[in-house]
Amino acid sequence: MGANMRTSDEMISLILSVAEKDDRIRAVGMGGSRANPECPPDAFQDFDITYFVDDVSPFWDNDRWIKENFGTPSLMQKPESMHLIPPDDNGTFVYLMLFPDGNRIDLCIKDVGSALLESETEPMIVLLDKDSRFEGWNENLDGGKYWHIKEPTDEMFADCCNEFHWCMNNVAKGIARDEVNYAMKMLNHYVRDMLTLMLEWYVGAANDFNVSAGKEGKWFKHYLPPELYESLLATYPTAETEAMWNAAFEMLRLFSTAALFVAEKLNFIYDVMEKKGITDYMKKVRAGKIK
Repeated sequence: MGANMRTSDEMISLILSVAEKDDRIRAVGMGGSRANPECPPDAFQDFDITYFVDDVSPFWDNDRWIKENFGTPSLMQKPESMHLIPPDDNGTFVYLMLFPDGNRIDLCIKDVGSALLESETEPMIVLLDKDSRFEGWNENLDGGKYWHIKEPTDEMFADCCNEFHWCMNNVAKGIARDEVNYAMKMLNHYVRDMLTLMLEWYVGAANDFNVSAGKEGKWFKHYLPPELYESLLATYPTAETEAMWNAAFEMLRLFSTAALFVAEKLNFIYDVMEKKGITDYMKKVRAGKIK
């Protein structure tokens, strides 16, 4: 980040000054990592800001208003104006803005009435409340506990295992066909999603489900034993046949280790025959016995 990067206090001051001088903005909330007291602060944290208004339409796709109040972003995305990625279509308008000094604001313009009707939402720090309509907001969410890993049911555990093992056959098929793009997609999306989930449950089970592993397991390095974290790193292959096979089998070993730990802690049953079935199949494919 550049030497002239504005401080957090300066950014909050800007965000509030825009709201204070605009009568259409009735309240300001800040969510995301900055609302999580357990999240370590750094220069890369976004400012997840919501402006609560009575009428969203004047703020809809209004680049001029953005530039007049916040300056010209280096890069901006407006999900509600996109066609390739369908928007949520929930009546809000979002500006994702990266500024030249490195600061980022994710600004959501939201109808205040609909927000007050919501019974569940992420924790939010109320920065401004002109009409005192947000008193006691989120007081029952208990800070960082909102983000703590949730304990799975035995059905969720079994489904995770089954999805992981089943999708591994697609990895093997892709490698055998030399379809690198396909194999990598299967490995690093469908299979990895289940591995990440199981590792989150491992971290949760090891810590009485009183911690968060962060979005997409970004804090695994802190919570996993060193040998498991090194195993996780070994599951990221280069686009070479042997490297992909090695990563896939490393995933199998790591997933099994984590799943057995979770199963023991939570009195679940890990289907070892299911694991044996996919392992045997992958070995045959790798050896060229299935063509």
